[in-house]
Amino acid sequence: MHVVDKAFREYDIRGTVDKEINEHFAFVLGKIFSAYIRKKTDKREITVSVGYDARLSSRSLTQSLIKGFNTQGVKVINVGLVPTPLLYFSLFKLPVDGGIMVTASHNPPRYNGFKLCLNKTTLYGQEIQEIKELMKRDKNRYLKQITPVYKEYDIIKDYKAYILNQFGYLREYHDKPKLVLDAGNGCGGLVAYPLIKDLGFEIEGLYIEPDGNFPNHHPDPTKEENLRDMKKVVKEKNYDLGIGFDGDADRVGVVLKDGRTMLGDRLMLLFSEYILKEKVKNPIIIADVKCSDILFERVRELGGKPIMWKTGHSLIKEKLYEEDAVFAGEMSGHYFFNDRYFGYDDAIYGALRLLEIITKNNLNLSEWMDSLPRVSSTPEIRMECPEERKKEIVFKICDYFKQKGEEYKIKEIVTIDGIRFKTEDGWVLVRASNTQPELVLRFEAKDEGYLKKMLSIVQNKIGEFLKE
Repeated sequence: MHVVDKAFREYDIRGTVDKEINEHFAFVLGKIFSAYIRKKTDKREITVSVGYDARLSSRSLTQSLIKGFNTQGVKVINVGLVPTPLLYFSLFKLPVDGGIMVTASHNPPRYNGFKLCLNKTTLYGQEIQEIKELMKRDKNRYLKQITPVYKEYDIIKDYKAYILNQFGYLREYHDKPKLVLDAGNGCGGLVAYPLIKDLGFEIEGLYIEPDGNFPNHHPDPTKEENLRDMKKVVKEKNYDLGIGFDGDADRVGVVLKDGRTMLGDRLMLLFSEYILKEKVKNPIIIADVKCSDILFERVRELGGKPIMWKTGHSLIKEKLYEEDAVFAGEMSGHYFFNDRYFGYDDAIYGALRLLEIITKNNLNLSEWMDSLPRVSSTPEIRMECPEERKKEIVFKICDYFKQKGEEYKIKEIVTIDGIRFKTEDGWVLVRASNTQPELVLRFEAKDEGYLKKMLSIVQNKIGEFLKE
């Protein structure tokens, strides 16, 4: 396998520093992406924005990336150490033809990578693969010893002005929720903490300072073990909620005052309810196949049009733009507001929309959660599966349950991303991970007994197929 192959994924470029990812890689990427942008835009004069996260390798990789751009005559605007959503914001704010964010999101410190943007959209899938093939064919990999040339721009200042213009009125409310913000030593706290404080909220910051070693916990708010510190502070100091970000602040997680974790589809439902109450013109809500039936049913009740779609933040975002949906999201904590915003995933903006809902409606999140239908559900369950067999196993599971439809009283089968089948008492999802050698499972049922029964059946059947 070519060394470049290992770093290119479905949605971005990511790998281990000094193995798959190094300064030479970044330099060549800058050269190749320059040619790619010129080809796609049919323009000679090109300008790009570049930002980077708090990882120890990010600054040097950014410098090499800029050198690659410079050798091709591309102008670079360096927006500096910022969350990924602010790099996206620069695509709308600045006169650029694309951009690159140097980040490995929530991966461990030894990783780094790149998120590529053309015009105002992020590249994924076949587009990423096209860049990969161009890099593999590049023969001149010498990292030139030149001084990188770029213009610095304070995009944080513009972002804060934009946010305060939209949410500044919240300062007038006296009865606001008190919260803990856990930035996980990523780069989200750098922007979110002072913004939320400026809006008059009582806020305690945990691990706000960017630190590429991530010394306190892994920066992934979808994992329970990473929420322990925040839950402890919320409980001990009687805060109303806790909000956590991942490493580059494009995903958000929420914990309640009573210690429960608010799963991603529940938070999506809350956002959907209040967006649809505004009587928007195009009430389409998009959610990925891992989300609860409660979400889809409630959106219909409120007059919205729910669309179940493939998992993957780039796939969800593309579908949002295609349908001109008002809102989209996925279980992993990516939320896309096309209502009052630009339609990309921004954990800081999502946190502010949540605080706005709670403040304006004097909402008790725990009571709202208790008002939802009671079901038993699992988080994502991941089963190891060789990369080359993922699709085969999913196909076999799909074929098996289609044949056994009457036995299991299956009412509906959805195959847009793996298989999701619905029975009289719940639903089951089995799909191949887009990024890891794993199968992803999720179950939801009316009671715990049926949940355990279906979980056992599906896992045993996957085990049988894997042994074949």
